[in-house]
Amino acid sequence: MNTQTTSRQSVHKVPATSPEFSIEGRIDRSGAQEPVLIWQSTRVAIDFEGQHLVLLFKDNVGQSHFDVEVDGVRQLVSVTEAGRAWKSWPLPLTQGRHELRIFKRSDAAVGHTVFAGIEIEAGAKVFAAARKTYPVSMLFFGDSITVGACNEDGEVDQWEDHSTHNNAKSYGALTAAAFQADYRNRSISGMGICEGYVEILAHQAWDALYPEVKSVRAPKESWQPDVVFVNLGENDISFSHKEGRKLHAGYTDGYVALLGQVRKEHPKARIVLLRGGMGGGATEPELAKAWGAAVTRIEETDTNVSHFVFKHWSAQHPRVADDQAMAAELTAWLRAQPWMKGR
Repeated sequence: MNTQTTSRQSVHKVPATSPEFSIEGRIDRSGAQEPVLIWQSTRVAIDFEGQHLVLLFKDNVGQSHFDVEVDGVRQLVSVTEAGRAWKSWPLPLTQGRHELRIFKRSDAAVGHTVFAGIEIEAGAKVFAAARKTYPVSMLFFGDSITVGACNEDGEVDQWEDHSTHNNAKSYGALTAAAFQADYRNRSISGMGICEGYVEILAHQAWDALYPEVKSVRAPKESWQPDVVFVNLGENDISFSHKEGRKLHAGYTDGYVALLGQVRKEHPKARIVLLRGGMGGGATEPELAKAWGAAVTRIEETDTNVSHFVFKHWSAQHPRVADDQAMAAELTAWLRAQPWMKGR
C-alpha cells in the first residue's frame, strides 16, 4: 500500500471511533478518543462497501508495520512518516461488501501510531465485522524471541527496518492459530528480568500501557486470557556474559516476584513458563539452574502453573522456519495437557 495522493472529493471518512470498528489489544485512547495502536498483535476489523479504501494514521512515533487484509488478500503497510499518513489499497475492489482486517506485526518498542479511521466512497456503508468466538484465549509475554524479531531477515539479524520483524509468524502467533485462539502479545525486544539490552525490565513492562519505564499502567481489561505464556531469561544471560559477569544473582527471586504479579492480574489463567528459542535459554547451565529454581518455587505454591523447554533453538534470532518448529513443539505439548482438552 502506498501513501495516498489522489483527490478526496468523492470519498468520506469513517473515524476510528465508529462503533462498527472492532479493535482488539491493549490500546490508548487519548485526546479525541482515537485509538493508539501500540502492541504487536493488536487487531482492527471492519467491513465496508465500494471500490475505494484508504487507511488513515497520524501522530506516528517510530516504525509501525501492519499486515492489512481485504477479503483475505494481504499487503504490508509501513507507517514511518511524521505527521499524517494516508495509505491507499493498491488492488482493484468491486462495488460489493469487503472485509478489512489489520494486524500490527512490529514490536511495540520501535513505534506506535494513532489510527484515525478509513476513507471510502461517498455513500458507501460500513458494517461491524462478524463477531468472532474463540475456544481459548492466549497471552504471550517475553523478549525478542516472542516478539518475532528478525524472523524474516536474511542470514544476519538487522535492527534498522522492522518490517521484517513479523509477530504474525512468531511461535506464539502460530501456536495460537493452531488452537484458533484469541491471541495477544506483550513482549519487548532486549528485555530481561534483572538486566538486558533495553532500560525497561519485565516487572515494569508486564502491565504497562506503553513499552517504557515511565509508562502509565494500562487500564484494567475485561479481557482475560485462559493461558499466559512467559519466556524470559535470554537477555539476562547474554547481557551478563557480554559484560564478563555471571547471571545476575537476583534472577530467580525476580522471576518469582514477576509471576506473583502476573498471577494477581490473571487469577484464573493457566500459566506456562517457557525457556529457550536461542542459545542462552537452550544451552546455558547458569540460566537453566536459576530458571529451574524459580519454576520449582512457583509450582510448589501454584498448582495452575506448568513449564516447558523448547528443544529447537537458533544461534541467531529465530527465523520463520524456527518459529514454525517451536510452535509445532509447543502445540504438541499443549494438546497432551489435560487442562487443554476440548480446546
